[in-house]
Amino acid sequence: MTQYQTVTADETVLRDGTIKLHGPEAFEGMRRAGRLAAEILDALVPFVQPGVTTGAIDDFVRQMTLDGGAIPATLGYRGYAHSCCTSINNVICHGIPGDKVLRDGDIVNIDVTPLLDGWHGDSSRMYLVGDVPLKARRLVEVTYECLMLGIEQVKPGKRLGDIGAVIQRHAEAHRYGVVREFCGHGLGRLFHDAPEVVHAARAGTGPELVPGMFFTIEPMINLGKPGVKMLDDGWTAVTRDRSLSAQFEHSIGITEDGCEIFTLSPTGLHKPPY
Repeated sequence: MTQYQTVTADETVLRDGTIKLHGPEAFEGMRRAGRLAAEILDALVPFVQPGVTTGAIDDFVRQMTLDGGAIPATLGYRGYAHSCCTSINNVICHGIPGDKVLRDGDIVNIDVTPLLDGWHGDSSRMYLVGDVPLKARRLVEVTYECLMLGIEQVKPGKRLGDIGAVIQRHAEAHRYGVVREFCGHGLGRLFHDAPEVVHAARAGTGPELVPGMFFTIEPMINLGKPGVKMLDDGWTAVTRDRSLSAQFEHSIGITEDGCEIFTLSPTGLHKPPY
């Protein structure tokens, strides 16, 4: 049975399986954190070019996060030693920054989570590196559409399954695979919390959506089959059939009549080409 817990903005919260419901102060905290995440992703647009290393992207994200008065939530999280994730081509998620050089034709997801005044702003976008083939561009476009169709379902009285159902239907209509092993999640003062937000589901199932809930929607869509393989580093997830993968992510809060997207680009750079 789903349990909901109303929490105040300054209350210590535990990862106890309950779905947290937040008030106006929490919404304001999430707006600030989400805006910083969006500003970082905006600023990366001219930086993500052929020849740039993923390590340089990580340095850029870390510095801008610190300059914004926040810290990267991923830095030190469960032993992770970087300030963002950089997932290229067939990497589904959690790609580790390093010496890898971006090449013309690559697609790359950059996932950032600044922790600002105790609130997590979690967001990711796809970037097109140079001259990207049409099939890759189309995958990126449909993945963004999946995200926004999912967000359209977010309003009081709906169910979490309604989000996954529309995402799955849209992706599979294009013969793409929807990754099941990773999902969206609750957040706020905790980086990852209840509920799990799956991206392939049956409409009308799952917990009811209630005002005050905070969570991410972050569909991972494969050009081929949905199968996942974990690399030996314990973080990097790749497509089992080596097909391309794309992802977009927003952090949102449920309002009385719909939802608020905390991580919208303030300059309109919502999806490529930017």
